Amino acid sequence: MTKSELTIQLAARFPQLFAKDAEIPVKLILAAMSERFSQVTRMEIQGIGTFSLRYLPPRVGRNPKSGVKVEIPGKYEPYFKAGKELRERVTARTLQPSPTDR
Repeated sequence: MTKSELTIQLAARFPQLFAKDAEIPVKLILAAMSERFSQVTRMEIQGIGTFSLRYLPPRVGRNPKSGVKVEIPGKYEPYFKAGKELRERVTARTLQPSPTDR
């Protein structure tokens, strides 16, 4: 789901909101999450899951075009682990496919 899809669903769920007005809380929430995640290494949202940072150590890779070895520096990468409630909802949905799933 993209930000625009989330905005459209929010506007559809709350008819008193115009799509442009529904965009504001979506942007604020995502901006707050990004800002907070840049300050801490772990963030949990109840019922959804946990966002954390994983360290990828330095390694040697290859340039696919020339085949030359390239040193890739270590870096931190965001990682998401779904919570129990989200996993159960996804599992329940996949056991009963909707008519649009083909």
